[in-house]
This record gives sequence, C-alpha cells and structure tokens, in this order.
Amino acid sequence: MIRFILSIFGAIFSIVTLGIFMVALVIGAVFWMYGRDLPSHESLAQYKPPTISRIYSGEGQLIDEFAQERRLFTPSEDIPDLVKQAFISAEDKNFYTHQGYDPRGIIAAGVEAVRTKGETVRGASTITQQVMKNFLLSGDRRAERKIKEIILATRLEDTLDKEQILELYMNEIFLGQNSYGVTAAAQTYFNKTLQELAPHEAAMLAAMPKAPSDYHPVRQKERLLARRNYVLREMNQNGYIDQATYQTEVELPLRSVQNGDFESFRTALPPRDYFTDEIRRQLSVDFGEGEFFTGGFTVRASVDEEMQVEAARALREALQKYDRSRGKWRGTGEVIAEEQLTDEGQWREALAIMEIPRDVVLPTRWHPAVVLDVADQQLTVGIEDGPADGAVPRSDIKWMQGDFAANFKRGDVILVMAGEEGQWSARQVPEVQGGFVAMDVNSGRVLAMQGGFSYQDTVFNRATQAQRQPGSSFKPFVYAAALDSGYSPATIVVDAPIEVNTPQGLWRPKNSSNKFYGPTPLRTGIEQSRNLMTIRLAQEVTMPVVAGYAERFGVYDRMGAFLANSLGSEETTLYKMVAAYAMFANGGERVEPTLVDRIQDRFGKTIYRHDDRQCLDCDSTWMAPDESPTLVTDRAQVMDAITAYQLTSMMKGVVDRGTASRVVNLPVPTAGKTGTTNESKDAWFIGFTSNIVAGCYIGYDRPRPMGRGAYGGTMCGPVFQSFMEKAVEKYGGGPFEVPEGGHFIKIDRFSGARLPDDASGDYVVAEFFRDGVDGFIDRVYDGGFAIGSDLPLFEEVQRAGVQVQTSTGQTVTVGPKATQGDLSTGGLY
Repeated sequence: MIRFILSIFGAIFSIVTLGIFMVALVIGAVFWMYGRDLPSHESLAQYKPPTISRIYSGEGQLIDEFAQERRLFTPSEDIPDLVKQAFISAEDKNFYTHQGYDPRGIIAAGVEAVRTKGETVRGASTITQQVMKNFLLSGDRRAERKIKEIILATRLEDTLDKEQILELYMNEIFLGQNSYGVTAAAQTYFNKTLQELAPHEAAMLAAMPKAPSDYHPVRQKERLLARRNYVLREMNQNGYIDQATYQTEVELPLRSVQNGDFESFRTALPPRDYFTDEIRRQLSVDFGEGEFFTGGFTVRASVDEEMQVEAARALREALQKYDRSRGKWRGTGEVIAEEQLTDEGQWREALAIMEIPRDVVLPTRWHPAVVLDVADQQLTVGIEDGPADGAVPRSDIKWMQGDFAANFKRGDVILVMAGEEGQWSARQVPEVQGGFVAMDVNSGRVLAMQGGFSYQDTVFNRATQAQRQPGSSFKPFVYAAALDSGYSPATIVVDAPIEVNTPQGLWRPKNSSNKFYGPTPLRTGIEQSRNLMTIRLAQEVTMPVVAGYAERFGVYDRMGAFLANSLGSEETTLYKMVAAYAMFANGGERVEPTLVDRIQDRFGKTIYRHDDRQCLDCDSTWMAPDESPTLVTDRAQVMDAITAYQLTSMMKGVVDRGTASRVVNLPVPTAGKTGTTNESKDAWFIGFTSNIVAGCYIGYDRPRPMGRGAYGGTMCGPVFQSFMEKAVEKYGGGPFEVPEGGHFIKIDRFSGARLPDDASGDYVVAEFFRDGVDGFIDRVYDGGFAIGSDLPLFEEVQRAGVQVQTSTGQTVTVGPKATQGDLSTGGLY
C-alpha cells in the first residue's frame, strides 16, 4: 500500500516536474523566438530626446520657442525626489527592487482580466517596460509586444542604472497639452519649476501618464481629482509623505493654468513676430527643420527689442495713413451668426475663436469686437475681454466713404481701439503692405525687422521674401561702378532724351519731372534721381560691369545685363538691399547680414558665432579703463574705400537737398536714396548714418499703382525718419569716416566747375577726389546715345513745353510734369 501511494506521488512529481520543464521550455522558446530580432536597447545610453529650441533677445529675455514636442530636458539629479516618488507611486511602486518587470503585477493584471471576462485590462507595465514601449516598441495591446517589452526591460536593467532609466522615463513621457516630460508639464499646468511643486501638484502630474486625454484639468476635473488623490494615498502608503501631509494635500482643490488658477507661462512670451519666425525659417534651412525643432538650440538673436517696437510702429503708421487716405472700409470679412448675437456668452465664445490679428499696437492695442447695433450716430460693439456695449462715435469714421449703415451691419467682426472718454475707434488692417529692416553697418546684425502690418494677419515676410523692383534705390550701384571706373562726383553726364530699340519696341525713358537738364554733374544726377543720366552712365560703364557690382554686393545672384535694370526694374528683396547699403556706409567692407549672434546646442556648446573678429587686447592687464581693445577682422573689401566715401557723400546730398530733403531731417549726418517704380507700384527709401542702416518699401502684395503722390520720399521717407529719430537717441551717430588717399576740392554742384578754396554758397560742394585727380572737367559723357531735338519724345515735350535755363546757361524747352501713365520702366524718383 505504501509503495502504491509512493508510486502515485512519484508519478505526480514526475508529471509536475515534466510540466514545469515543458512550461520552462515553452517560455524559453517563446522568449528566444521573440528576442532574436529586437531593436538594440544600448542606443538609449546615448539618447538625446527632442527638446525645445528657444530664442533669446540680446538682453537675455526669452522671446520665442519652437518645438514639435514641447520638452525641457532635465537630468535625473535635478528632478526633486518628491516628483520621482509621485510617479513611482502611481506607475511602479516596486521600481527600485524589480529587475525590469514585476511578476506580481503581471499575475494580478491577468487575474483581473479573467475575473472581469476581459472587460478590465490593465497594463501592469513597469517604468522600465514603459521606457521600452515609448522608445523602441509600439503601443498596441498584444501579448507579442508585452513579451518583447519584458525581454528588452531586463536587458536595459543590465545596461543602465535605475536613475538613468527614471531620467529617460520622466523626460519622454507625454503628459497632455503638448507637454513631454515633467519639467514642461509643470510649466504648462502650474507655471512652476519642478522645485516649486507641492505634493498635490506632483501627484496631479503623476496621474496623467495613464491617459492624458481622459484626465483634462477642466473637462474631466472630477476624474482627475480622484486619480490625483489615489496617487497621494499611494505616496502615503509607500512612506513618501506622512499622514498629516496626506490629509492636508488631499483636501486641496484641483488647481491649474487651464482652469484659470495660475497665469500661463505663455503670457511672459511676446506674440510671435516676423523677426523670430525669420530666424526659424533660416535656421531650418541651415540645420534642417527636424534638427531645429528637436535639437534644443539656445539662440541669441541680434534683435533690439526696443527698436523692434519702433520699427513696427513706424511702418504701421505709414501703412495706416495711406490706407485711410483711400477712404475705403473693408473690415475683417468675418461675421458672427445672428442667433449667437442674442446671448453674450455665445458671441464672446464665437469671437474668441475668430482668427483675426490680436498683435497690433497702434498706438494702443487693437481688440476684436462684434457689431451689435448700427445707428445713425453710433456703432455699438461687443469687445473681446472688454465691455459688451462699447460705442464707436460718428466722428470716428470721417475718413470713410459713407456712413455707418453703408459700411457696417450687425454681426460684423471688426477691430477696435480704445479712444477718449470711454469711446472706441474702428480699425482695419491696411490692404497695402510693406517691410522694414534696420541693421548695424559694421557687423550686419539686424536690429529690427517688420515684414508687414501684422504677423497674425499674414506670416509672409515682405522684408525677406517679397521680390520687388527696387526702382531708383538701385541707382547707387550704377554710380558705384562708375566711380570705381575712374569717374568722379564732378564728372559731367548729359541729361537729354534718348531712345533704345528693344525686342518689345522702342523704349523712351523719361525723368520723373518730364524735363531734361543738359550736361550735369554725377552728384546732381543722384541727388535728383535723374533716369536719363543713369541710363547714359550705365551705357558708358557697360551693364555687365554694373551687374557685376550688384552681384558683388549681394543684391542679385545673377543680374540681367539690360539697360532697364539700371533703373531698378529687376526684382530683389529689401533685406538684400539694406545689407548692400551697409557696405556703402562702412567704407566698402563685406557685411554678412544676420539675425543671430550665437547658437548653442543642448549641452551649452557654441556651434555658431556671427562675430568672428579677433580681440588682441581683451585679456590684457595693461589697458587703460577708457581704452578700447584692438579688433582684427579679415572681411573682404567689396569696393574701394574712396569710392564708398564719394558715394556716401553724394547720397548725403539726396537727404540734404535732393529727393528726400523734405522728409528726412536727423541731427546726425545721414545719407540715403529714394526709389519709386513704374506707376508707383513700389515705394522705397534706404538710408544710413555712420552706424545704422535702415530701409523700407511699401506696395500692394499684388503690385498695382498706389496713386498720385505715392513716392519713395513721401511714403517710406517718414518711416525711416520716425524710426531713426529713436535709433539716433539710443545709438548716436557722427561724421562719415574719410579714408586716406584723397583730398577735397570745392566744386560748383550745378556745372561741375572747380572753385577757389574760399568759395562759399549754396552752389558750392566740397567733393572728395583721389590723389592725383584735380577735379577739372575733361569731357562730357553721353553714353553713346544721340542728342538732338529731332527725337519724337523731345518734339512732344517741345509742343507742350516752356522755356527754362539749364545749369550750363543754355535755354531749352521742357514739358509739363509727367502723368502716372508717362512713367517709364524701372526707377523713377
């Protein structure tokens, strides 16, 4: 009997042993089969998570950030224990003791799944397993993935220590609201650093990984509160917080930025503008878009925030002034439905989601509003973040054609600005647009850039992306080529009618005044923006030479060698033109424009620095306190320094007595050039002092005539003046530096004749000549074109003209002022 019983137990033992062996064999086979082609976990030791690239101003203020996943990487040693303990309590309380997976958790999850017949399936994944799932595997709920997860988790535990694994998890985990990692989430939900979090706040973050979309702090507030309290209870049971702390924290309400309890971190960021978006665009080209959005760059921008505000204001004022002179109301084109207007809550909700610009400050902030009532003498509007009964008086729309009823209807969404005595003023984004750029003439650092009236209205940057005809603002490059070819500011060029045969027919360019002035010095030609002189000069120098100069200055990559292009008919960008003018101002040295001073990678290593000059004395101990160090640069000389000074002197005449003299009047020496294209489709002015160059263009995005009186001097000149008044206050200015190798001779600026050294008067100008040049006129240049009154265009002028005396004393007949239809291709004024 005993032997029988023992045989039964022996058989049972054998069966159990065999069963265990078979189960182990099957498990081993399964793990071997799934463990063959798994991705390498060793790469996680060198893992670089996608992180935010941030842009700072020159003063160190955060002004923008870009990211695909909003993540702020934080090393494990910088994450407070409280935050780690909250996540361990919520996700994996045996984290520090298991070897990558938790058998008890897996069994408990399996039992629950069987008990509920599959209705409740919980993950039972450890933090290590979640790291494997997030980094190397998919998120599907299949046994195959779970097996792979366990295999990789055990391997990872042999490769990294617990703190390294926790660091990966707490920086990678998605916590809702486009926040990845605990640091970004703390900022998103509480606008706090990790060190500032209270236990109940850390517990709220730890409640998120399970299902961020199901635990929204506003829409699922009660559900999130229950989950938060569960985490606090687990923290207490695990010994991370005492009972008193638990009782205190669990009684606290659920508070968050989304619920309005804290101010959002985004309120500290200024609205995105053209400057930072252009940095994004350029660095995405230089480094690749993926690297820029995930590389965690720290970018120090060249922007001067104070001057950026002034640039936006100056351009907006000019655009609004022109827009209002047209007298046409367009509004925003957005309308709120009538059924929503009867309930204040509904129209406010509808207004809040309207995509209309909210970044305009002119002179104070503009607000979205909806028209609630249209009366004869008053418009009643409901204002976003403002009163529901704002009043726009009849006197506010005097500039518009028509009355309230003709321009507004109930439900229209408009922009308004606070006015006097509690009233409001109706505003609109102008249809005409423009761009503005200001930079340091010596370094090329862009101090301010405005690419349009409102970035939120249109992100198209007209300063860098709009290809426009520069018009007469291109003429200095023709004169630069001539001066470098042996001409002088006193060289005489004939100002008389010409005609050119082209494949499109006979081209008969004119001066803007429709007058001809005979033999005239180069200085007067550029000061008064004479088209015919410029064409003759370009013909003398040859257009290939002129094109070479434009390309050397970076205005064009390949410029067409056509005479019309000497008047600025080939398109370029304002950004390129301003950078080219900087080289006139700094004595002809190469300038590479930049919006960025320095870029550091995620580890703080400098990977780009714009200023590559060497400072020879910066580490010296013997320098006097008020002595400046010696900076050595290897910048190329784009043009001769004497040519640069001669051209600068001539362009100073444009401001002193030429086409910009009525609008530009700064307390420091200033040079510049106006530009107006055919039919006033583009208006330009680019000017500079000894240290700052700034330029503006204004025109419709789809070029069309801007109407009578729209010239570079009248439209862009005031923008330059307004901005530079503030720039001069901040940066100062002084005389333009006179280079070596030349001397001054007094010249009659009307005739080009040499004058005695003691000559004085309005007609006297001290021209700078190269050593060895005496300034006497040796010949008159006509460009090889015929000069005579038998040209058809000249005959037309004679029939409708009057007699005047030219600078040479001759009497000629000139015609009336040209109409817009008479204006020629390219630059005019």
